[in-house]
Amino acid sequence: MNDDFLPLIERTLDEVLPAATERPAELSAAMRYAVGSGGKRIRPLICFGAARAVGGEPADARYAAAAIELLHNYTLVHDDLPAMDNDVERRGQPTVWKKFGAANAILAGDALQALAFTSAAKTPRNAGAVVAELAAAGVGVVQGQVEDLKREGGSGAAATSRSFADGSGTLCAAESSSLLNGPAPLPKELVEFVYRHKTADLFIAAAAMGAYAAGAAEEQVAQLKDYACSLGLAFQYEDDLLDGDSPFSKEKTEALVRQTTDAARAALTGLPGDTSFLTALAERLVGRTV
Repeated sequence: MNDDFLPLIERTLDEVLPAATERPAELSAAMRYAVGSGGKRIRPLICFGAARAVGGEPADARYAAAAIELLHNYTLVHDDLPAMDNDVERRGQPTVWKKFGAANAILAGDALQALAFTSAAKTPRNAGAVVAELAAAGVGVVQGQVEDLKREGGSGAAATSRSFADGSGTLCAAESSSLLNGPAPLPKELVEFVYRHKTADLFIAAAAMGAYAAGAAEEQVAQLKDYACSLGLAFQYEDDLLDGDSPFSKEKTEALVRQTTDAARAALTGLPGDTSFLTALAERLVGRTV
């Protein structure tokens, strides 16, 4: 179903990234290594699916999709650094800092972030709105990371709880009450903030950017943001089950996966385009093994 999506994002990323030999070659190589070392490309897929769901074509959103993937990979490069997670391996390969050195990893992440905005600005339609969504997500991710590090006592260790929401100050409607009901091992206000911002903002931005790139109306963008919020939560709850680090009981986490997946599917009702890809994506991400 996404056979046409994945080649399109790979071609576009190859287009916007600097050539491997572009000076300084070590920076270009580190940037390409960071983006090309695997990954599910979930955020670009959401971007393409959102464009199709409002009646557009994936090609309308190709620069927006590349932008959200570049921004996502910048966050991974920085998260892996010794001052953060201190991870030496990602996707079965040495992390960027381990392969190229910490200083080059910081600079490669910086360059990927800047390049994300360059790509977003190339969107032929509603480029200003696309860039604004990308910027809001970029700030939100950093806010969530700061609070998550604070929860770990200010150390460089990574937080084990990573989740998603709409980045607006309240959780998306379907999830607000379910997330905070019952006892949690963390203060509710901290759980809510981290769950709103740490990673979910990129899911929501991906959906909004794809919709704007395809010329969607504001109410359609809002629907797709709600879809992405619920999808992100479902994805993270499932991830927590895989990692065994959910802040909730196994039974509660499984219930939240089901609830948020159902909410994601329901949010697509009434959109003018083909929503089958986004529906299938929500179903596919639940019950995954990696």
